[in-house]
Amino acid sequence: RIPPSEIRIKMAGASKRVLAAKQKKFNANIHKRGMVDINSSTKDKEKFTVGPVVLAFFIFVVIGSSLLQMIRTLQTGKP
Repeated sequence: RIPPSEIRIKMAGASKRVLAAKQKKFNANIHKRGMVDINSSTKDKEKFTVGPVVLAFFIFVVIGSSLLQMIRTLQTGKP
């Protein structure tokens, strides 16, 4: 069993090297805040989320089912 004094030593924080790297990254980023490229948000919106084949298949199914429903309604005379 490990005594509590050794557990505290092992759980001590990050090393000075890691902290220095994090501080350097933070200090480099702090001056860039608020400087967002205006076109960066519009680039994602221009891309299609559905491919043309899937879109064509969806249109085919919707229009085809509506046509079949109209033909069935005209034949039976009931909605």
